[in-house]
Parts: sequence; structure tokens; C-alpha cells
Amino acid sequence: MKTYIVVFAIAMIVAMLTTPLVIWLARRTRVMDEPGPRKIHQSRTPRLGGLVILIAVAAATIPVLLLHNRIGAAFHEMLLQILAMQAAGLLIFIVGLIDDVVGLRARHKLLAQVAAALVLYLSGTRIDSISLTEDVVIELGWLSLPATILWVTAITNAVNLIDGLDGLAAGISAVACGVVAVIAMRASLPIASVFMLAFLGSLIGFLVFNFNPAKIFLGDCGSLFLGFVLAGCSMLSAAKYATVAGLGLPLVALGVPLFDTFFSMLRRILERRSLFAPDRRHIHHRLLERGLAHRQAVLVLYGVTLTATGAGMLMMITRDKITLLIFAVAICFLICVFHFIGAVRLRDSLAAVRRNMNIAAEMREEKRHFETLQLLFREAASFEAWWSAVSRAAEELGFSEISLVRNGSYPVQQIRIWRCRERRPKSSGSLNLVLPLTRDSMPFPIEIKATLEANSSIESAGRRITLFSRLFEELDRERDPATHLRIQHQILQAVRIGA
Repeated sequence: MKTYIVVFAIAMIVAMLTTPLVIWLARRTRVMDEPGPRKIHQSRTPRLGGLVILIAVAAATIPVLLLHNRIGAAFHEMLLQILAMQAAGLLIFIVGLIDDVVGLRARHKLLAQVAAALVLYLSGTRIDSISLTEDVVIELGWLSLPATILWVTAITNAVNLIDGLDGLAAGISAVACGVVAVIAMRASLPIASVFMLAFLGSLIGFLVFNFNPAKIFLGDCGSLFLGFVLAGCSMLSAAKYATVAGLGLPLVALGVPLFDTFFSMLRRILERRSLFAPDRRHIHHRLLERGLAHRQAVLVLYGVTLTATGAGMLMMITRDKITLLIFAVAICFLICVFHFIGAVRLRDSLAAVRRNMNIAAEMREEKRHFETLQLLFREAASFEAWWSAVSRAAEELGFSEISLVRNGSYPVQQIRIWRCRERRPKSSGSLNLVLPLTRDSMPFPIEIKATLEANSSIESAGRRITLFSRLFEELDRERDPATHLRIQHQILQAVRIGA
């Protein structure tokens, strides 16, 4: 226990002493977080906080290797796993540092996280099974690899994405580090205990400068590094703690960032946006929109985390079904908090699902019509057959009127016209399309003019206009040249007759 206390104290003191130096270094090297539309802060702030955490943890854990006690012996026995975690963690730190200095695309950071997770997996730090009760254990088998990668990337990105307010990511992570440290000590796992206590001490020391108003931010190098090591140590602890609390309690402690990440991804999927698209609808943004001050929003989320974690700690003294029930209650509590704050709305989500299903069904139907129409256009060998195919396309794609016109004269000469016979519901607006058919061999401009009622949505109408236009573009590329010239000649003849 003395070793644990000393590790915690060293990390905290080193963090408090190192942070002012790192602030000075960040200003000298201009590694600053600039204000912007996606940012809450209003002034340039150093963003090298991860370097503080790295130095403090290293200063607290490296001397443990020199100890001649039970903890020192455990470090030597599992030196391979420790080195693998440190190497992978250093990779994540460097990737985050590069992102802080010059910027990286989200997919590149994700690839680095997957590579680091593979290093953990190959060194033996992995999720091999999930214990629901003492008697019910789910062996993952080959699913161990994807489960490990998912766990590592989920927690790493969750901590990174919640780092939106002063002290928020550091405070929530401190709670999670304390929880994992308790689990590790209860499971007699000194390695995870030492690392988590070192991180806890460094975070508490760092929070002196990071709490609102922050003098320094964690930066991506800090939040990614912190989330990665949390994921790794929680897997180490869960491997020796044969109940659902092994993974369930860290999940509850990190429930705010994990659910915030999950609901953000769900929201982007339902809105048919990129998973990496910027977003200002995270839970801390919602709290600020409700009128809470910066510091109040952080304290509310601290309170939510502590409440959920406090309830979750009961899992450590219960068994079987009661443990699962406590875990379910803690998760339901977190979901209710997100619903109350407005970060997720079940009714809106279901409406978005129905809307997306309707859009997908419309797109399948439009594609089916388009493939049939392609054949009609390709088989048309005369002007009359071609115009019949054009009219059929207009009808099946929902146009209300199309006409073949000779432009450039006054009044505009209308050669052929088609109008929909079916009475369709009136819409509040319509889209007009002008499609030029003029080629170098034609002496005057000829166009297709079409009108489409936007009955369902502008997006649907736009898709149908695109498909209609594609029929003419693809026709020019795929039709036999002789047939193409013959139809052009017949169109010109129809124009002259009309004139």
C-alpha cells in the first residue's frame, strides 16, 4: 500500500510542477488551441497537456522497476505486456501530438488506434471472455480480436470527444482511473493498480491548471493517450476479475463520454453524414444551450459520473443477477440523463429511422425504373421510339410535363410535348430542368424542358432529375453511331416540319 501511495503522490507533485513549464514550452513552440466556431474558449490556450501526463506517469512508474518487493517482482514478470502497452501508448501520444501541431485526418488517427490495439492483443492484453455471472462466462474465441479493437478504439475516442470543456475529460477520466485502480487492487493486479494510480495523481495535479478557466488543455496527445491506457488497464483488470464488474464498472465510469460518442455517431448516421463530421450537439453543448455556465456544465457532468459510478460500485459487493440488475440500472440512469438534457430523443430518432427507410425504398424503386428505362433508350431506333422512351421515363420518374423545343427563336418552337394524365397531389413548389441536346452537327439549339413537382422532398426530386439526365448522357456514349446520327436527323426533320 505504501508503494501505491508514493506512486500517486509522485505523479501528482510532478504534474503540478511540470505543467507551468509545459505551458511555457507550448507558447514558445506555438502549439496553441485557437478559438473557432466549434470551440467554447475565447482565447488562445496551450494544448500540450498530454506531455504533462506522460512525464508525470513516467516519473511515478519507472522507479517501480527498481523495487525489490511484490510489486517490483510483478512488473518484471509481466515486462513484455508493460513494454507493449508503453510502446503502443507512446505511438498514440505521438499521433495525438502530430494532430495538435499540424493536424491529422480522423481516419489516420483511427488507423493508429487499431494498430496500437493490435499490439496490446498480440502481447496478451485482450478481452477473451465476458463474465455475466460467476457461472455464466461467454468465451469470445475468434471474436476476441474485434472485441479488443472495439473496446480500445471506443474508449480512446470517447475520452477524446468529451474533451470539449475545461477540466471535463480530465475530471471524468480521473474518476475512471480511480475505479479501475480499485478493481485492480481488489483483483491483486499491481501493474494496473500502479498505472491507474499514477494517472489519477497526474490528472489531479493537472486539473489545478485545467479546471475552468483553463490555462492549458489536454490536447489530442493527452486525451487519446489517456483513453488508450484506460482501455488497456481496464482489460488487464477485467481478465482477473471474474464478474461483470470487471468491464461493466469502467464502462459505467466512462458512461458519459461513451454514450456521448455513441449518440453522436447514431445522430450522424441518421442524418446521413460522415461519422467524422464536426458536431456541436454533444452533451456539454446541450448543457450550455440550456443556460448553464461553463463551470456549472462541467460540475453537472462530474455529478452524473459520480452518481453512476457510485451506484456501479455496488457491483463489487453483489453477485449474479443482482450485479446485472445494478449494471442495467446504472446504464438506464445514464440514458435518462442524456434524454433529459436533450442529447438524444427517442421519438426523433425513430422518425429519422422511418424517414431513412422510406428514402432507401424510394431509391431502390427509382433504380429499378432507371434500369428498365436504360433498355428502352438503347433499343430506340427511330425518333418516334426515342420520344416514346423519353415520355415513359418522364412518367415513371414522376415528371408532370416535358417538351422538346427549338430554342434561339422567338417564340420558342415547341416540337413535342407530353403531360402526365394522372392527377397528382399539388405541391408547394416545382423544379424545372433544361437539358440541351444540341450537338456540333445540329444547326440550331434543341432542348428538353421538363417540370417536376417536389411532392415528397427536394432531395427526391433532385435524384429523379439526375437519373433522367443520365439517360441522355449514357445514350450518347453507348448507342451505335449510325443509329445515333439517324435519330438526330429525324429530330431535325421534325423541327423543320414543325416550323
